[in-house]
Formats: sequence, C-alpha cells, structure tokens
Amino acid sequence: MIATKNEGKIREIREIMALDNVEFLTFHDFETWPEVEENGSTFEENAVLKAKALMSRTKLPALADDSGLEVDALDGEPGLLSARYAGNHCSTADNNAKLLKELAGVPFDKRKARFRCIASFAATDGTVLISEGICSGHIASKPRGSRGFGYDPLFIPDGYEETIAELPPETKNQISHRGKAFRAMREKLVDMPKSRSGSATS
Repeated sequence: MIATKNEGKIREIREIMALDNVEFLTFHDFETWPEVEENGSTFEENAVLKAKALMSRTKLPALADDSGLEVDALDGEPGLLSARYAGNHCSTADNNAKLLKELAGVPFDKRKARFRCIASFAATDGTVLISEGICSGHIASKPRGSRGFGYDPLFIPDGYEETIAELPPETKNQISHRGKAFRAMREKLVDMPKSRSGSATS
C-alpha cells in the first residue's frame, strides 16, 4: 500500500521504488480509506503513524512519508505545517503566496531552505523501517514552472538555476528529498531477510 491520496506522491513513489514482482496499491483500489490524523511532533512520527494505520486497516505492508519545507529565514517554517501553511483546506497557490509574503524583502542569499522527507514502511509482522532524504536550495522570488506540485515552483535546488517545477521528472526524482528517501527505503526492502520480505512482497 502507498499510504497517501496525493497523486503526485503516488506517481513519484511508484517511479522511484520500481521493485520487481511488487504491485503497489493505492486508495483507488479500496472502497473506503481511513483518514489518519497527523498529530505527531516530527516528520518521522507522522510518517510512521500513516504507515501503521494503513497496514492495520488493509492488512498489507504499507509505505508512507511525511515531508515539508524548512526555510532558515523563517526559523524552519513552514515545516510540519507545509501542506496547510495558509490554513486548513488551503490550496497550493495559497501556501506559495503566504511563503512569498513572509519572505518579502529577504535577499536571495538569505532565502536558504531545504525539503525534508521521512519515508516509513510498516510490515504485517510489526517491522517498521525509516529512511530520510534532504534536498537543499533557495526560495525563488516568484513561482516558475508547471511540473511537480506543492512548493516545487518556488524551490531552486543547489547546483541548478531552475526551480524543481521547471526540471524534468527524472531529474527531480534523482535530486529530490523524496527520491533520496525512497531510494534508501528501496535498498532496505531489497536487503530485508526473506522471512520478512515475504510479507513485504506478497
């Protein structure tokens, strides 16, 4: 199970993981889907909450992640509130607009930021695996690009002049926080002992 309803995340996780003989199911494959309250105090707590909740509900191994944007000039905000920075039920455009407002007047060299992702895997035997990925960069002065989702149009990764939303998907997956976290998770799952990987790949 991929424990998210975010279509962008689902697409990226499937592309990054690409495990042989493993079928990745999503919320589209079930009539009902539990809403998991993300009330953890860290990305790791929220990622584990989601993976365990979906594993318990579906009786299938579950993959989840929690991720967010941390901006140095804003003391790490939006952080855990990245998805709802502009308020509950806000849109991506709302979040991006608030971020730009909060950074108004801040010069480019002071707009350092990072995307952080914690990936989690919950097996039916109680095994829980964790991996982390970080992508560092700066916040642009205005949105650029039409690819990706979330804060991608505002994030310029180190070593690039384009925002993530201007980069091809394959490039994003190579450098992104989610790409790094789930490639590390993929290695852990491949290396998992047969006695446990059976529950991960059945």
